[in-house]
Amino acid sequence: MRTGQTHLFIPGPTNVPEVVRQAMNVPMQDMRAPDFGDLTLGLFAGLKDVFRTKTGQIMMFPGSGTGAWEAAITNTLNPGDKVLMARFGQFSHLWVEMAERLGLTVEVIDVPWGAGVPVNEFARRLGADKASEIKAVFVTHNETATGVTSDVAAVRRVMDECFHDALLFVDGVSSVASIDFRMDDWGVDLAVTGSQKGLMLPAGLGILAVSEKALEASRHATMRRAYFEFSDMLRLNTDGYFPYTPPTQLLHGLRKSLDRIAAEGLDNVIARHHRLAEGVRRGIAAWGLSLVAEHRTLYSDTVSAIRVPEGVDAREVIRIAYEDFNASFGSGLARLAGKVFRIGHLGDMNEGMCLTALSLAEMALVRAGADVQFGSGVAAAQDWYATRPKVRQQMPIAAE
Repeated sequence: MRTGQTHLFIPGPTNVPEVVRQAMNVPMQDMRAPDFGDLTLGLFAGLKDVFRTKTGQIMMFPGSGTGAWEAAITNTLNPGDKVLMARFGQFSHLWVEMAERLGLTVEVIDVPWGAGVPVNEFARRLGADKASEIKAVFVTHNETATGVTSDVAAVRRVMDECFHDALLFVDGVSSVASIDFRMDDWGVDLAVTGSQKGLMLPAGLGILAVSEKALEASRHATMRRAYFEFSDMLRLNTDGYFPYTPPTQLLHGLRKSLDRIAAEGLDNVIARHHRLAEGVRRGIAAWGLSLVAEHRTLYSDTVSAIRVPEGVDAREVIRIAYEDFNASFGSGLARLAGKVFRIGHLGDMNEGMCLTALSLAEMALVRAGADVQFGSGVAAAQDWYATRPKVRQQMPIAAE
């Protein structure tokens, strides 16, 4: 029999704050009522702030980030179009797979799992594309499988230096509302996220931010789509409605999540994620273990993918943590299965939660056969948190 709290330390779905959960506990309501826009119109404005865009158009599709991927592709590209992508983790791999299934010609650059987007190789291939055959460049901003964050701004810079007019797609599923993301400043045309990560909600919303350039492409794109049709969505979103039944409870929760982000301040949210992540990383280093990410400039502030020692099965670490200590850690995906476990540190997190994650991981590692000194990781993280004061919030969240 399990007692007490079950701890969730996976990189998504993330912990749902109690006030958000309560906000979703509302009766069903008429999504065609004349006052429904009172709830929804403010959500579009709030999400524009999170994506840091003044000119982008926000769309929310019932579904997940994967659904938003498909919406982005099918509304802006044509069958046979060439696109440039890099594959360096399970989620960038899945994006390549989707593009191929949808009939695109994918120019794939494979790099080691632990590396980031190969900016210099992107520059070389874009510079060689004198006929502008490449219609879109895809960037996985934060590769959740490997704990790697790539430089989107650098990709935009090389596109501009090559005078290349391709659309820039960004997977921000595990970065938006957690890691610095600037749609307008970086010239992103289609940015994708989901409700279950930095927005601190259950899964169920695939969210897109779309530039005017991408909207113009959607008016001429010939790829087949129905449910994900941009024009249907935009026509009704103007007044706060949807072309099909929306998940109203999630929209109420999103209102509260956006309020919390605004109260803390987006810059402070991003700084908090960095501070908490650095404490976790120092704890991992104190164990004598390494991250999958090849260099500290690539370290993700939302998830750490940890290599277990030789002779230790990461799946056993995860099993012990779950069965014996009521804690969920992320598994190693695909080629990293059994070699890696992941600690998610995004969304509604604080120092105590990160220290708990480290302490439970220490016990699971030792039981699985790892030579880890009890308290070493916790002490290293404590030292970091105690000597690095947290940023001041714009207003107290308790005022809600």
